[in-house]
Amino acid sequence: MDSLKQTAWAALERNDVGAAHDACARALNLNPNDIEVLGILGFILHSIGKFADAESVFLKMTNIDPDQGSFWVNLGTSRRCMGKLDEALAAFTRAAALGENSADFYFNVGLTHIDRKDFESGRAVLSQAAALAPEDAEIRYQYALCCYERIRTEEALAALDGWESLADTTDELVANIGLLLMKLGEATRAEPAIRRALAANPSDPLTLLTLVQLLERTNRLSEAERQMSQLQSNPRSHSLGSDLLLMQAQLAQRNSRHDLAVVLFGKLLADCKEDQLRHLLQFPLAKSLDALGRYEEAFQTLIDAHASQAQLLKLTAPMATVRGAPTMTVTRFGVDPDDVFRWTDHETSTIEQSPVFIVAFPRSGTTLLELTLDAHPRLASMDEQPFVQNALDEMITAGAQYPEGLAKLSQADLNGIRARYWQRTNRKVTLAPGQRLLDKNPLNMLRLPAIRRLFPNSPILVAVRHPCDVILSCFMQHFRTPDFALLCQDLPTLATGYRHCFDFWYQQHALLKPMTLELRYESFVADFENQVRAVLEFLQLPWSEAMLKPQKHAQKKGFISTPSYSQVIEPVNEKAVGRWRHYAEHFAGIIPILQPLLSRWGYEGAESSNSK
Repeated sequence: MDSLKQTAWAALERNDVGAAHDACARALNLNPNDIEVLGILGFILHSIGKFADAESVFLKMTNIDPDQGSFWVNLGTSRRCMGKLDEALAAFTRAAALGENSADFYFNVGLTHIDRKDFESGRAVLSQAAALAPEDAEIRYQYALCCYERIRTEEALAALDGWESLADTTDELVANIGLLLMKLGEATRAEPAIRRALAANPSDPLTLLTLVQLLERTNRLSEAERQMSQLQSNPRSHSLGSDLLLMQAQLAQRNSRHDLAVVLFGKLLADCKEDQLRHLLQFPLAKSLDALGRYEEAFQTLIDAHASQAQLLKLTAPMATVRGAPTMTVTRFGVDPDDVFRWTDHETSTIEQSPVFIVAFPRSGTTLLELTLDAHPRLASMDEQPFVQNALDEMITAGAQYPEGLAKLSQADLNGIRARYWQRTNRKVTLAPGQRLLDKNPLNMLRLPAIRRLFPNSPILVAVRHPCDVILSCFMQHFRTPDFALLCQDLPTLATGYRHCFDFWYQQHALLKPMTLELRYESFVADFENQVRAVLEFLQLPWSEAMLKPQKHAQKKGFISTPSYSQVIEPVNEKAVGRWRHYAEHFAGIIPILQPLLSRWGYEGAESSNSK
């Protein structure tokens, strides 16, 4: 018996799985309940992908000795690999009760939560694994992935800091880290990682695909197409399965080959068996259907997409789905005029020393405006960041009632909050002498009291676009943030949220009297140069010819974090004006909600459009 065990171990050490398996089988014929041999056999079966057989072996081990935690860990791991996720968690729970608390244990539990799309639970467990094994690159990556999925960008980036010095980074892991860094907006760190993985293994199809994804996301379409051709000729490309077909569909769409894109997205949907993931294909499919003039098909596809995303959110953000669509509670509370009268602040920053804020409802043309201004040598922008919200949170921590009790903030409070705002922005963009910061985050329009209290001399640009075009664009977009995704789930909910935002904005604007310039998207794209000159006059900046070609600046910038990244590399045009008219019958029910704003801005509604 002992000789058979030694034979099995020796075979495993020289990676002779067949011989090890045979030795285990012979040993178990002599003693079917030998724990050591069962453990070797379970490991072998798991390593060659026979997870159901491994599960049977590990389950037998737990029956023989139910108080051994490691047996339950192995049982849970085999069940995870079979897709029996709830049963896997039950096994892991038993292991935890028996005292299992190693990094490997938490890692496997975390992977199970990731497979369940419960990224918050995965993040919590993997944070424990990372604390126990901070040099483990795979654990750090999976933890960062969960942070990304939960929109915890700073935590994700912190987890990936210094990954280059970690041991045991396989080529596949390096490529995955590069792709995640790109999604986190760190394209300059992402590309070297992917190139490094490719240099180590030039023909690896997964790494080649990752490079194509990066090139597409950074608007280098010609190079992406060349790399895709090389990838398709790779004899191992079939191993990529649907991921390769998805990339082909995305490139077809980017190159306006919408007929082909529709066919490819359709094939992918036919093979997609998980209803909660279908929206990842349905949103881009609707975009190509819209481009082909197949508007009713596009609209129905969008309805299906939102239904699919709602199913996913039940798994990934259960508390958000329980709350339902945001009720925009923040818009029900405003500043107290008496409190505003008591605001004191010895801040002496001039207009030139203050941030320039760009606010709006999302999908109102703010990315085009930002890139146009960012091309000016005396302005510098950063990706959309939550820094005003961070400052607002600090106001509350300092004891202020927001927004009606901001007079309570002392000079020390204000100075400290401002200083930390600048510390955060400095990590994202380095301002040259004489440069001014552009802080573009559309829904900062709901944080006007915070902006006005901290930066009383800041100019604010307000982007306005036909409400129906904005709402259509939001409805067609896949938003990752759970609350905003729920707000966009149908047109009435969107229209109500839109109305609340601007009602709040105009009410607070009348009380706080910030220095603002309202820019109409339709006028901006139709009379571009004159509109740009008006903005520069408002900002008290000299003319810069570079601002007339924001598409060139977008190409030079590379990574653009917003969903508009694929549109802003085109010359300024009016293609997006009036798109909602193709869906006018679907907007009839929400026009009464929007009518006060349509009238305020002089936009036509559905009735006048249909009468033409």
